[in-house]
Amino acid sequence: MRLKHCYNFEDYRSLARQRLPAPIFHYIDGGADDEVTRRKNAESFNDVDLVPDVLRGVGDVDMSVQVMGQKLATPFYCSPTALQRLFHPDGEYAVGAAANAMGTMFGVSSLGTVSIEELRRRYKTPQAYQFYFHKDRGVNRAMMERAKAAGVDVMMLTVDTITGGNRERDLRTGFSIPLRLTLGGMMSFALKPRWILDYLRHEKFRFPQLEDHIDMSGGAISVGKYLTETLDPAMSWDDAAEMVAQWDGQFCLKGVMSVADAKRAVDIGCNGIILSNHGGRQLDGSRTAFDQLGEVVDAVGGNIDIMMDGGIKRGTHVLKALAMGAKAVGIGRYYLFALAAAGQEGVEHALNTLKSEVERDMKLMGCTSLSRLSKANLAF
Repeated sequence: MRLKHCYNFEDYRSLARQRLPAPIFHYIDGGADDEVTRRKNAESFNDVDLVPDVLRGVGDVDMSVQVMGQKLATPFYCSPTALQRLFHPDGEYAVGAAANAMGTMFGVSSLGTVSIEELRRRYKTPQAYQFYFHKDRGVNRAMMERAKAAGVDVMMLTVDTITGGNRERDLRTGFSIPLRLTLGGMMSFALKPRWILDYLRHEKFRFPQLEDHIDMSGGAISVGKYLTETLDPAMSWDDAAEMVAQWDGQFCLKGVMSVADAKRAVDIGCNGIILSNHGGRQLDGSRTAFDQLGEVVDAVGGNIDIMMDGGIKRGTHVLKALAMGAKAVGIGRYYLFALAAAGQEGVEHALNTLKSEVERDMKLMGCTSLSRLSKANLAF
């Protein structure tokens, strides 16, 4: 398969599988435990039907949204994800460039592989920073100050990774940073010489957001250990409120699921929340963000910007989420598979594929502006 023959999420996934060593592909693709939640994230959209309107004069449609103080040309953005230069040597450079061309927001992870300063210098499109809360409060303050100085637009405090999920695919392949592969994992790398050459020819793999504070270079520490040993499981609402005050800008909590927590986010001054189960990579058996969306919107939708991620594979998924009350949706695996398949060209191809679907589906829904979508366009 070639990129020009990719028409949907599953095509990008298939092409990535052809090009990546198996342990890296399964790191992107996999979830926690039995991966029930990972599968349900996409399946949940099938339980709600769209109800279109007709004869609405949809010669032109407006796909733009306003969320977290940012104007986005599309109702979807690139969620922050870790280790991107492991999937393609250009990593966050490619994703930032594609998001910039699309006019949408992209996120950078604390476990990102390109510095927030370099990305801000290159790309003017809205940039979010996914923040992991560490046991060392001094590290937290220093990283927040650095992000503010770099010009990050939106701070996303991730609240569902106080410890790492049980990702059994990674255990079977020996995936970690540095790599500690099983025999089968090593053989899969040998079968992908192009990936090995790309990895060796480009700049050294690193974690620029963390390297001034945490030793991520030694053989004793992996991403799993970072999540388990360095992050603070005692993080509280008081800690989050202190961060909101320190940041003094657009601030959201990523990983909120319950109505009670959504209300607390409003109380401490957050501008937004992202309903998310981390792509099914943390607590298996948890509810999907889409299934929870309507209840949360009813409770706090007038007081805070609500976004969601998890399972977005089609333009119709995007429209269902927006009709339910989300201001925008995040995509992760969708663009990561395209990144692995073809770098910046792949990400741009994927974002344009999703954009085309949203535009076509808006016309089929009789919707000239996304603000016109409501629960009246859904049947349960």
